[in-house]
Amino acid sequence: MLNKEILKKIRNIEINSNRLSDEIFSGEYHSFFKGNGMEFSDIRRYSPGDEIKNIDWKVTARQRKTYIKQFREEREMNFFLLIDISESNNFTEKRDLIAEISAVLAFSAVKNNDKVGAIFFTDEVEKLIPLKKGKKHTLSIMENLFKYFDENHLEKKLKKTSIKNVLEYFAKIQKRRSIIFLISDFFDENYEKQIKILSKKHDLIQIKISHKNKDVIPKGAVFTFIDSETGEVMTIENLNSEIRLNDFVNLDKRNLVEISTDDDYVKKLSLFFKRRRK
Repeated sequence: MLNKEILKKIRNIEINSNRLSDEIFSGEYHSFFKGNGMEFSDIRRYSPGDEIKNIDWKVTARQRKTYIKQFREEREMNFFLLIDISESNNFTEKRDLIAEISAVLAFSAVKNNDKVGAIFFTDEVEKLIPLKKGKKHTLSIMENLFKYFDENHLEKKLKKTSIKNVLEYFAKIQKRRSIIFLISDFFDENYEKQIKILSKKHDLIQIKISHKNKDVIPKGAVFTFIDSETGEVMTIENLNSEIRLNDFVNLDKRNLVEISTDDDYVKKLSLFFKRRRK
């Protein structure tokens, strides 16, 4: 059973996300995503003028007559939320921001009759929620997310981040073209290859979450930190200029939106999707 506080959060986020999804997409939802592609429909006899690339060579060889594949445009889109729930996101402001963004995207998909699924991950896949339509399903995704964040479901042991692992897992389980939102602070390394590979088949959008006060080291002093994901103690001498802890992240800017806990995330998402449409 969910406690009253979580139920209240889910209700509030449902109300807010419905309003905010309209502000972000402004009625032009499908135009913000890459072409959905084509799916196989049927085969028929070849006619002069048909494209050679559509010939079904196996059927042609078997029947000894030329046949081509027919395709139809995919009208329904599959949305997946890949949500980083590792220890470095275990701050109230970050958790709330991740939950709100996830809800806005999920409810927007549901309103447009698309399927939504989710994967919660740390350095391993913690939970897979398969694709499904409907408001009830989206509420279930949010319920599960709040359980992980609010009930210390990870048994209070430090959990790192592995973007590489979750992308490789996704590639194995989802063959049909999908819209993927990878929501993480990207405190990780050696995942760029997997992003490139997956982006060739799917529309992969990276949403980089940061915390203004905890992900930036101000200039002018010596600081001691405890890595929230490893427990390692680090001392950093920073006398010259401000340092962002994940400035090393090397991502394709065309499919990246960076959002801090002090940002207006509705404005950031809206500008990002309008830029994609152009």
